[in-house]
Parts: sequence; structure tokens; C-alpha cells
Amino acid sequence: MRREENKEMDDLYTAPSSEPERTTFFMEMARQLVEDLAGKKGSPLTCCVVTFGCQMNARDSEKIRGILTEIGFLDTKNEEADFVLYNTCTVRENANNKVYGRLGVLRGYQKKNPFMRIALCGCMMQEAHVVEKLQESYSFVNLIFGTHNLYRFPELFTKMLLSDRMVVEILPERERIVEDLPSKRTYPFKSGVNIMFGCNNFCSYCIVPYVRGREVSREPKEILREIETLAADGVKEVMLLGQNVNSYGKNLDRPVMFANLLREVAKVEGIARIRFMTSHPKDLSEDLMDVFAETEKLCPHLHLPLQSGSSRLLEKMNRHYDKAHYLSLVQKLRERKPDISLTTDIIVGFPGETEEDFLETLDVVEQVRYDSAFTFLYSKRNGTPAASFPDQIEEPVAKERFQRLLSAVQRIAAERAERFAGKTLPVLVEEQNQQDPSLVTGRLANNAVVHFPGDVSLIGQIVPVKLDECKGFYYVGSRTT
Repeated sequence: MRREENKEMDDLYTAPSSEPERTTFFMEMARQLVEDLAGKKGSPLTCCVVTFGCQMNARDSEKIRGILTEIGFLDTKNEEADFVLYNTCTVRENANNKVYGRLGVLRGYQKKNPFMRIALCGCMMQEAHVVEKLQESYSFVNLIFGTHNLYRFPELFTKMLLSDRMVVEILPERERIVEDLPSKRTYPFKSGVNIMFGCNNFCSYCIVPYVRGREVSREPKEILREIETLAADGVKEVMLLGQNVNSYGKNLDRPVMFANLLREVAKVEGIARIRFMTSHPKDLSEDLMDVFAETEKLCPHLHLPLQSGSSRLLEKMNRHYDKAHYLSLVQKLRERKPDISLTTDIIVGFPGETEEDFLETLDVVEQVRYDSAFTFLYSKRNGTPAASFPDQIEEPVAKERFQRLLSAVQRIAAERAERFAGKTLPVLVEEQNQQDPSLVTGRLANNAVVHFPGDVSLIGQIVPVKLDECKGFYYVGSRTT
């Protein structure tokens, strides 16, 4: 059942019922409304889209920016814009608190700008108590929608402009996948590509399956068509996105394995680098490991979340693997691709974690020797099983363990980075260095950052760079010919 305010507005106009015609209809209507508002203001309207959270959110934000610029907005990073949208994350509680705090600032801007409207979307909006709080305490927000109806943004935006009340639409599940939405990419030379949506894993600590819904895979022909279009537009690197890409294609009418999708993507001319996020260890197949060995375009980098090194806690987390299985995957990966860079996620302070459990995690970190790791203090998320687990860890204990883990991760990452010092490797140049304009910044295939002398003409190119010095977490280099 759809929760939506202002339903009576549907009677004000007749729109096609099928997609993409319906979206096109509302794009045209929104464009005219924006043009009229710009005339009243006396200058073009500006928009600012702020992204919280994962690469999936970042890709969604690019589509929202694409729609907004197509209907007449000027894109800006200034949150005093005429239309500000927060694409929210709810993986950890502090992400929610950050949004509430910034909404207070936006309210101050809105009082000074009669044209300003505020919108919220993303995972945080899929929680009923959040929407209720926003309706009760943040009534100045103009539009709220969730993770399952991004394609309806032009229609919801139009309703917002025609309404003097908050417009809310939250769908409990994904009704359809609509392709070919406009997009304004952050980088012209690289792009994320959604290959699936949702998650079926229900890890006991994680809110994502509840806010992103169950797994739905896109058809491979649609994915390949999108990537071919991106390549024709100058994109050199694509990142295939999903909550668990390793399970891609299993729910299609004609199942397709993720390894085979990667092989097909590698055939697309113009694409030089392929990445993907995120992998679940329980679904990491031998065939997928083989692709790392056989496909040069596939970047030698795998993000393989561990979460804990304790088999006992992994079972409580509902991760469906144990410490021995995880370590065996790492061994098999390095047999196929010895220089592969491995990164991970680790949670400290999960309910019931003992010192012995934590030492098991440190042991995996020492054995695997990650190139980097995202380390988190456990964050209780209401609605997940772990939120009601007994033996919640006291904050001082969790923080002390966190610092020990962080020290180990940083030490090993710095040691790992030294192996490339002095080598000449290809770097995809991404931007002018923000601290020193005489430098440019790019990434190696393994995702490590490199700074070296150059100008903006190099942005978007893949160039050979000698890594003169390792600075622990990045390199300083010099271009070679």
C-alpha cells in the first residue's frame, strides 16, 4: 500500500499510465513549472544534491541531478540553492542524526529564500518512524520519497511544485525497474552502473534488506546496452553496483552468473577498467575468482567484507561462512591473482563480542593483510535482530578494541603499499589536486591514490606514472613516457 499525500492532485491532469511515457510527461510539466518560477525569480533556479552513504546512493544522485538539470536547474554544491535534496543513508545511527542536524540549517536558508524547496530520499526514508518524525517536527520539508520509486521523481517533483503541503510517497517494495533515466555523472570518464537492487541476506545487524527490499537483477542486455552507451560517451571505467553482486542474476527468468556478466562487459570496446561493489563471501564462486586471472580489464581489487574473524559471531551475524572458509577464499584468490588488493569491512563491539572473539578478528587481519579496511563500531539499528541481542558491549570496551584494530589495519596497509614503490603503473587521472594545483590526482587499478605533476588536460586519461614515493596511504609519482 502506497503512503502518499495530496492524492487529489492526480485529478488536475491526465498522464500516460505506462513508462517511460509517464516520466516524459512529468519531465515536460516540471520543465515548464521551473521555467515559470525562474521567470518570477528573475534568474535560473539552482539545485544541490547531497549524497550520504554508499555507491548505490551516489549513482541514484547522479540520476536525480540529470533529471534536475534537464528540467532547467543549474547544478551547484551550495546548500543555499533553490532546491536541495538529501539522498540519505541509514546504515548507522549517526547518519540519521547528521541529516536531522543539517535540516535545521536548511530551514534557516529556506526562511530567507521564498523559492527554496527541500527534499529527502534514500534509505532513511524507508523507516516509518523517520517519516513520522519528519511530518511532525520538520514540516518545512517539501518532498519525501524512498528507495523504490526513484523513477517517479519527476512526477513527485511536479506535485511538490503544485502543492503547499509536504508530498510523501514511500513504496514498501520495488514495483518495477525503469531504464534510461537522465544522468549527470560526477566524472565524465567513469560511472557506476546498477546491475541489481536490494538484498536477500538479512545479516542480523543490517537494516539494508528492510529499506532496499529483496534482490532484483537487471537483465544483462540492458546492463550491456547502458555500458555501451557510456563507452560511446567517453567513459573508460565502470563500477558494477549491487548490495551483493556475487548473487547477481540468480532470480532472472533465464539465470545469469555474475562471472559471465563480467566477461561480457569486458568485451565492450572503450571500457578499460571494470570494478564492482559489493561482494558477499558466501557467494564468491570459483568461476568469479577465475575472471580475475583471465580478464585484464577487471581491476585487481576486491572488497570482501569480513565483519568479524570469530566464527561464533559470524553465526550470530547470520553471515553464512566461518573464519576458515573466509581464509580459504583469500588463499584461492591470491593463487589466481597474487597481487590482488583486498579491502574489507569490520565491525567492532557486536553484541556478545568477547576479547577472544576480537583477537580472532585481529588474527584474520594479520593473516589476510588487507590493503585497507573500513572499520566501524557496532551501531544498533532498530528493527534488526541484533538490536535486541543481550550482552551489548559497553562503549569504552568497544572503543579500546576499535583503536587496536585501527592500529593494526593502518600498519599493515602501509606495509602493503610499499610493494609498488618504484614501479611504473597506469593511473587514471581523476582531478586537479585540491591542495596543489601543479599536481593531478588519479587511481591505480587497485584503487590506490596517486599524486603527480600534471595539468587538467590529463584528466580522464590513463597514463604511466612512476611511483617515486609511498606515503603509506597514497603515492607521489612522476609521469613517464
